[in-house]
Amino acid sequence: MQYADIVTAVLGAFVLAWLADQITGRRGLFATSLVSGVGAVAGWFLAVRVFAVSTMDEWGWVLWAMVASVLALGAFFLFRSKR
Repeated sequence: MQYADIVTAVLGAFVLAWLADQITGRRGLFATSLVSGVGAVAGWFLAVRVFAVSTMDEWGWVLWAMVASVLALGAFFLFRSKR
């Protein structure tokens, strides 16, 4: 399958968002999905365009995307407003 790495990255980001939502008490899947997706895109951008450690034909950028997604979710829950 030609786009297996892209599908894996999208599903991985969504699963990370779902897990974060479950762990934190279901505050909103849309917000965590948005943060996770933006983090994954940032990880892809850093791996492919900025540092050039991977290309779109390799699987290395998927790992970068998942790590960036986890970091973005961590920052989201650390700095969000708690009224």
